[in-house]
Amino acid sequence: MIKRIGILTSGGDAPGMNAAIRAAVRTAIAADVEIYGIRDGYLGLHQDRISRMNTLDVTNIIGRGGSILGSARFRAFEEESVRREAIENLRKREIDSLVVIGGDGSYTGALRLTEMGFPCIGVPGTIDNDVHGTDFSIGFDTALNTIVECIDRLRDTSNSHKRVNIVEVMGRHCGDLCVSAAIAGGADFAIVPEQPFDSAALFRSISQAFAAGKRHGIVALCENITNAELLANDIEGNTGIECRATVLGHIQRGGVPSAQDRILGSRLGELAVKLLIDGIGGQCVGIVNGELTHNGIAESIKSLPRKFDAKLAALPLRLA
Repeated sequence: MIKRIGILTSGGDAPGMNAAIRAAVRTAIAADVEIYGIRDGYLGLHQDRISRMNTLDVTNIIGRGGSILGSARFRAFEEESVRREAIENLRKREIDSLVVIGGDGSYTGALRLTEMGFPCIGVPGTIDNDVHGTDFSIGFDTALNTIVECIDRLRDTSNSHKRVNIVEVMGRHCGDLCVSAAIAGGADFAIVPEQPFDSAALFRSISQAFAAGKRHGIVALCENITNAELLANDIEGNTGIECRATVLGHIQRGGVPSAQDRILGSRLGELAVKLLIDGIGGQCVGIVNGELTHNGIAESIKSLPRKFDAKLAALPLRLA
């Protein structure tokens, strides 16, 4: 029977992680299960930065961005000997299982621990929305709202100067964030990894639009496809229309979590702890068609990265 649970956040931070931590802590304590916070992800797990948490530790954190537990990327965790040392830190405190909040890399670590006899539950926390087993990951909605606000502001100045603006957003190898931001922000084009990038078609479309009287253009660009500054130069050189590039970067990860991310984080954090209490490990939780669900971590990471919903391509937006 589960008596003690550990919890950590790993990889890139995402708004709403604190809501998940809060829900997990409160759910565990309500079930008379001790819960221990692990600082700085798998790095802190290996370096024994572990302490017991209580309800006061999670008071007033639901509206805070980032993660109160901190996060880190720790490549050495790929080594079995390092994982065994980390497990020993848990064993000496008689911690039975672990909640891991993060993305695909975090899931891989959780799977390896589960395979070594230490049950874990993965909770999707990444603005990229690129993990399988869930329609939405914690942080996606907040990041999307941040991007749309930036696009709205750029449109004002772009229209004043009769200019094209490229807005580079995160997403790694998944176009969900880019396409969703382009649709919500009224962008003219979206450049995503799931579609071939035809620069000639992009130049032609921009030229035709401005020739017809359009005063501005917004191009949403998913990172890791092409250099935003070089693309801006190419657009200007091929169309004669002034073009600027804005790389939003880590501003997308910060800020107060949206109501949707607070609710999602709370629901998933609660479910993760309940599964462990019921003796279920090696799973990742998620939400599909509005319903909470869970499936094997191994199944989820086999086909990473998750691709954006093809149905979005049918909306009034050109995928360049």
